[in-house]
Amino acid sequence: MRLGTAAAAAVTTVIGTGAAALAAGRYASDVALKPAPDRPFPGDGRLTVHATTDDRVTLTRSLSALRPGRYGLTGRGCHAVIGPVCDGEPHAADTVVRRLERITHGTLARGTRMRLTPQVYLGSPSDALGLECADVDVPGELGALPTWFLPGDRDTWIIAVHGLGTTREHPMVVMPFLRRHHFPVLAPAYRNDLGAPRTVDGIGHLGDTEWRDVDAVIRYALRYGAQRVVLHGWSTGATMALQAAAHSALRDRIAGLVLDSPVLDWRATVRALAAAHRVPRPVLPLAVRAAEGSTGLHSDRLAEARDPALLSVPTLIFHGPGDTIAPWAASRRLKSARPDLVSLHTVNDAPHGAMWNAEPEEYEESLRRFLTPLM
Repeated sequence: MRLGTAAAAAVTTVIGTGAAALAAGRYASDVALKPAPDRPFPGDGRLTVHATTDDRVTLTRSLSALRPGRYGLTGRGCHAVIGPVCDGEPHAADTVVRRLERITHGTLARGTRMRLTPQVYLGSPSDALGLECADVDVPGELGALPTWFLPGDRDTWIIAVHGLGTTREHPMVVMPFLRRHHFPVLAPAYRNDLGAPRTVDGIGHLGDTEWRDVDAVIRYALRYGAQRVVLHGWSTGATMALQAAAHSALRDRIAGLVLDSPVLDWRATVRALAAAHRVPRPVLPLAVRAAEGSTGLHSDRLAEARDPALLSVPTLIFHGPGDTIAPWAASRRLKSARPDLVSLHTVNDAPHGAMWNAEPEEYEESLRRFLTPLM
């Protein structure tokens, strides 16, 4: 049954019975807690390809098509990389022309339906970027965690943790930068990722349990030569970094945190994800309650991880007002509460998890300044 049809049927029944209301909430909760890379987030409207040349692509004009920066362009059987808008190019009023950097696979045929994604690279760091990379298995709580290891000369290692609706391919956007600065990098797949151990319920817990896989990667890094680690997380990966910094037995070896689009208000995130998949508005509060029941999420436990009083290491946050999944007001509050430790790099015109995409050069310069004293 199509998602919209199922949810509409459920919400109709909500009026009549509490049991149906609970079922609708569970349905919406599952949709929110199982975001897949091929499912769009709010604001990720479909774009039609109107024309291509060797270095240009013409797309349907929309707010997403006009976003500044560099993105993946993905659709069924096709992935490409596009750069900034080409303002000087002639085009129809309802289209926009962007630089076409490359077609990773497939064909950008006229009429193809695509969407923007922060995942610029596909494959492994060695295949996509030509970087030296080894596949290692990190012993985790539930089993082996497939992890990319990129060697470097420094004693400070970076652990790069992807978030909602993406894979470990997403952190590849910063790997060339980290390689230039000689940082060893570990980029793990964690529970319920493809190739990683699955949980009994098969759903995400918004970092509340997944952080223990990050803890396992910290142990691995220290065992194989790291003196300290910096946790760089996107979305719920940022939440996992905060949880590890608050609860890991090895937290004294965490030198810093980089939080990109951190999920600091899980209820708002569940509502946004459910809404993105056409769950009717009356069901959204039920989705939050069902998510709390099915995952064991509790506000006090998650609030503890983001408690400013518990923060003890330098923290750099990349976030902005365009994030409809993880409201950036929570990031601003964290910055205001701990100005001694927290720096906030505000990124405008960027959707969730796409802070690098909107401002690659500025992002990397802020990251360089943050990491320099931690080397």
